[in-house]
Amino acid sequence: MFWDILYELCIKSNTKPNPVAKQLGISSATVNGWKNGASPNSDTVKKLADYFGVTTDYLLGNKIPPRKKGVKIPVYGTVPAGIPVEAIQDIIDYEEIDEDMARNGEYFALKIKGHSMEPRIWDGDIVIIRSQPDADSGDIVIAIVNGDEATCKKLKKMNKDGIVLIPLNSTFEPMHFTNKEIEELPVRILGKVVQVRGNL
Repeated sequence: MFWDILYELCIKSNTKPNPVAKQLGISSATVNGWKNGASPNSDTVKKLADYFGVTTDYLLGNKIPPRKKGVKIPVYGTVPAGIPVEAIQDIIDYEEIDEDMARNGEYFALKIKGHSMEPRIWDGDIVIIRSQPDADSGDIVIAIVNGDEATCKKLKKMNKDGIVLIPLNSTFEPMHFTNKEIEELPVRILGKVVQVRGNL
């Protein structure tokens, strides 16, 4: 790959590899090695790249994939009950997700308040959420409970006995809900947490 690119650059510059190498203080034996598949050292690559006015990546045939475009999603400070996510006005910031993720569903983000999910999710962290009305046991979800703001908890399904919303911080109590309470309060899952973003 390197030799082919070097030779192509020489043709475009109306020269040949050996004369170029001689100008740069590179031996003909080294050039012969390149013909047979040897790779140049980094200093030599830099010299040749500067000579031809190209990048070292180009000269080595490294294809750098273009950066994928990001899709911005809103970060909410609160998610009140009874209001569709898309209608909430409390947008405090925006986060970016890649296009591949964005094609797989509707997403929003929420700034975490409190310490019930530590040490995995800290107060002030941003969680990226895929909107969905249900989730599997073991998933971390955002749920509306008792008409309050959204809460972030680990979901445990109890089959016919309802669900438990479990904090990861053992100093907080799990929240048990029967199927009747889920209907009457109501308890509603807004989505599944798929990423956590925080500051070190």
